[in-house]
Amino acid sequence: MKTVKQLIKENNIDPVWSESIIGIEKEGLRVNPDGTLATTDHPETLGSRSHHPYIQTDFSEVQLELITPPLGSSKSMNRWLSALHDVTYHSMKEEEAIWPLSMPGILPEEEQIPIAKLENQADVAYREYLASIYGKKKQMQSGIHVNFEFDHAFIDSLYQKQTEIVKKEDFQSAIYMKLARNFLRYRWVLSYLFGASPTVCDDFYPTSESVPNDFVRSLRNSQLGYVNSKNVVVSYESLDSYVESIEKLVKSGDLSEEREFYASIRLRGTNQVHGLLDKGISYVELRNFDLNPFDAFSVNKQTLSFVKLFCFMLIWMDEEDTKANSKTGNEKNHLTALEHPKTVSQFKEEGLTLLEEMRDMIESTNQHEKALEIVSWAEDVFEHPEKTLAAQIVDGIQTAGDYVSFGMSLANQYKKEAMEKPYQLRGFTSLEMSTQLLIHDAIQVGIKVKVMDEYDQFVKLTYKGHVEYVKNGNMTSKDTYISSLIMANKTVTKKILAENGFYVPGGGEYQTVEKAQKSFWRYENQPIVVKPKSTNYGVGISIFKHGPTKEDFNQAIAIAFKEDDSILVEKYIPGTEYRLFVVNEKVPAVLLRTPANVIGDGVSSIKELVDLKNQDPLRGTNHRAPLEKIQLGEIEQLMLKEQGYSIGSVPLKEEIVYLRENSNISTGGDSIDVTDEMDESYKQIAVQMAKAIDANVSGIDLIIPDLTKPSTPKEPGYTVIEANFNPAMHMHAYVYKGKNRRLTKEILTMLFPEL
Repeated sequence: MKTVKQLIKENNIDPVWSESIIGIEKEGLRVNPDGTLATTDHPETLGSRSHHPYIQTDFSEVQLELITPPLGSSKSMNRWLSALHDVTYHSMKEEEAIWPLSMPGILPEEEQIPIAKLENQADVAYREYLASIYGKKKQMQSGIHVNFEFDHAFIDSLYQKQTEIVKKEDFQSAIYMKLARNFLRYRWVLSYLFGASPTVCDDFYPTSESVPNDFVRSLRNSQLGYVNSKNVVVSYESLDSYVESIEKLVKSGDLSEEREFYASIRLRGTNQVHGLLDKGISYVELRNFDLNPFDAFSVNKQTLSFVKLFCFMLIWMDEEDTKANSKTGNEKNHLTALEHPKTVSQFKEEGLTLLEEMRDMIESTNQHEKALEIVSWAEDVFEHPEKTLAAQIVDGIQTAGDYVSFGMSLANQYKKEAMEKPYQLRGFTSLEMSTQLLIHDAIQVGIKVKVMDEYDQFVKLTYKGHVEYVKNGNMTSKDTYISSLIMANKTVTKKILAENGFYVPGGGEYQTVEKAQKSFWRYENQPIVVKPKSTNYGVGISIFKHGPTKEDFNQAIAIAFKEDDSILVEKYIPGTEYRLFVVNEKVPAVLLRTPANVIGDGVSSIKELVDLKNQDPLRGTNHRAPLEKIQLGEIEQLMLKEQGYSIGSVPLKEEIVYLRENSNISTGGDSIDVTDEMDESYKQIAVQMAKAIDANVSGIDLIIPDLTKPSTPKEPGYTVIEANFNPAMHMHAYVYKGKNRRLTKEILTMLFPEL
């Protein structure tokens, strides 16, 4: 049979490393501020662990397991790891952090380490068995499991170019079996480069166990780590022998069940190992990566890039005597793991030879220059052992003073970074904020998330086979297409609401600048609002409380026509404007939005005051923060002119200067929650309005002189300004003043009532 190297070279099959698929399972302990194990329960806000696709517990109730989807790029992996960490931190108790090292910090006595409290009692019983066999403390070691899968097109190409193996499943299994055998032989290279567990607290090991008295490269990857007994020997000679070995060990009682096999590489693709014989191997699980404490998410792009190259090289290279491979690999890995981190590897020459083989593979397949840079990095680390992760950790421990202080300094740093902007979901910050919040809350409760179109804010949500699509955070299948078109057209909205007995302001609609300007005589000396007909987020709106001059009226017309082909001129209604958020026949949030403003200090100009207010971390642009930065554009300057100001004017101390009449948060306004203060009658009116325009989700804007005075048929107490499709949710989630309202949870409940 031709080798993989021959098949690739002879048929010009150039594997693309970036198209291989990787999934990460990251374990980590929740700890208290002093580095002791947090013995609290798994956060309730994270939903049921029986179905959660992303955030689970491993052995212990405090041992988190974060699981990414299968992903094709390092960028996607970083996105998901950062998002999962953010959701986890936002769900944990405020005082807790995630321990950043593979070996634990300060552990309590064995009996005080809580076993995971799972719904399936068989899973609990399995963990109790593990505790009795291996001890609870051994279970507290955490690491990274990398699930690696070759690109299907690459496997297909190789299969089609060979003639010896008939079934594709058998050919694919042969490829993965070769990878597994060579992995066992050369995994010591990974222990050298990425070993990151050089020490642990003194009381971790029982006194009967022989423990090194100095730093090592990786306790976790040595025989002192979490390993099976010496009786557990599995053959990787063939898939048949692999399956037979494991089944015999289970039958003999050396393994309680198949999942107790804790090899550094496992073959995956079916729930039961016997199924691999028919279906074939789909991917491999690489289990020997320590947590990298210098990365906030425990694994970095460089590591993953090397792992991909390493896996391809393992099928590219020739094999030695397969029977000797496993034994030799075990010996070299154990010796490497227990070397002092700053000593030169005793297998340095073999490591450099292996890297030269990797370099040859990259050059033979015309790969990107970055791949060669990764090889150069690994060669440099072999020449300079002080650059290994383990050596850097030793330096960090010595600088910090002790192991626990070193771990907690990093844990606190990563926690601070995660909590710095709680309104953002790292990894998804390119999306508008309401969509970020929706993704956060979906992940939190265990709904699968897939971003279908990042530019268009299109997301797919899946829960137990139930699929929903969401655009812009709250545009869903629960609203008809016509309802969004109605709300987009302010004229149609007004007519429908008026026909249904609701109070709307009078005014006119114009399709040309000329006709609009000629209508000035209708509105002279009258309070009016000039606005685009079909736009959202308050853009292009000018308000004149005392009637405009002809010059200002014409300028407002021009501003509105920049945003739409048709505009409205409406009667200005005095009173306070409120946004009532309607979802699924309820009003869970009411917001008072104060127009963009600054408060004078008697010294600074309006422009300087705006610049200062915009430094607030809650303010951003393009809906990426709870409040928008205040602008000083045409509309704001027109507003200032009406008050006798310019941007260079210096207001008196404590004087409030408004830069907008409209109070939209999207134009720099402040948000004040008044949900509990608003009389229930107005909430019911908003629900009825949403029904009239056939909307399940809508932002109803009402002018109400007194929010505490009930609306009655004789004294309605309100005027409706407009109904908004796709109303912003982020401004309710983090308000300038009052109670935060998480409306994304209302959207998820509407879409998935089974939750």
